[in-house]
Amino acid sequence: MKKCCLGIGIVALLSLAAIYGCDAVKSVGQDPKGAELTRLEALPNYKNGAFENLAERADTTVKHNLLFNSRPENIRPSHELPWVKTDLNALSAPAPTIVWFGHSSLLIKTGEGNILIDPIFSNHAGPVPGLITAFPGTKHYHAEDMPPIDVLIISHDHYDHLDYHTLEKLKDRIKMAVVPMGIASDLVYWGFDPKKIIELDWNQSATLPGGLRVTATPAQHRSNRTYTEENKTLWASYVIQAGNYRLFYGGDGGYGPQFKQIGRQYGPFDLALLECGQYSPNWPWTHLWFGQAAQAAVDLQARLLQPIHWAKFVEADQPWNEPIEKLLPAAEKDGIPVNVPRIGEPYTLGDPPKDVAWWNFK
Repeated sequence: MKKCCLGIGIVALLSLAAIYGCDAVKSVGQDPKGAELTRLEALPNYKNGAFENLAERADTTVKHNLLFNSRPENIRPSHELPWVKTDLNALSAPAPTIVWFGHSSLLIKTGEGNILIDPIFSNHAGPVPGLITAFPGTKHYHAEDMPPIDVLIISHDHYDHLDYHTLEKLKDRIKMAVVPMGIASDLVYWGFDPKKIIELDWNQSATLPGGLRVTATPAQHRSNRTYTEENKTLWASYVIQAGNYRLFYGGDGGYGPQFKQIGRQYGPFDLALLECGQYSPNWPWTHLWFGQAAQAAVDLQARLLQPIHWAKFVEADQPWNEPIEKLLPAAEKDGIPVNVPRIGEPYTLGDPPKDVAWWNFK
């Protein structure tokens, strides 16, 4: 069966190459091999040829067919999302300033340096253009708009977080990349200098020349860039310490005891950036469900929550603005303030949260 799947995967890649050229195949990346694979195999969370979550969960839910299931009419917004054009090179504030570009892409300006997280500016998620396309209003920022990047942070290798086309344009302007174990293979394959890549296992930290301290923390997720290989690279959330400020970036990951553990060990946090969208019965434990981001923020001891992983792509069967409409009542019940800026709109820690309901349309 595995050989059959491998054959199908090879045929699919050859088809992609014929249609879209070598670029599509290049974007698939490269799994760790040789000495790097041997190094991963010695890690305690790498077992039986793959990385494992802290606690696997049985999936007993009824699956939804994503191709033939009836989808809501407003799965995509009816018109362009409101956005703000910001000169990212002119950001200046005494506290960290966060700019969100839709989905999970973020720029954080701090006194210690510029942080770019999971950037995807190619306007589609995946190796093939045109399949998972960005919403209108989310396409106005490009790799060329980014300031010099002191640290690139990648949470995992899925196409909507690790985008070859974006990184190909940015790699010469990135001073250092911090990634989970194994993802250096992709970056080196794409032309990154290995000396500018730091790989972290869960609960490992790196302090950068400007003083930023980045710690990889557990997440409950998975990794793969093809259907034939899974969990060959690690996934992670992150604790970011910039001066006296502590921020948490959740990446992708379902709800579990790891949030309380991270809160006890590294909190409290001035801001938690947590996913609130793309949940589905097809992956019930690998994404936060409905308003679970609010409970995760409580567990993390976060003073403020900003939702991410929504408002850019269709990756599940939900109205495009359902994630925020489900999250806000849950956060109010739990007493967690929520910051919901427009795309490209800067928010500086300490300012009142952005709460204009710009998403209030179908």
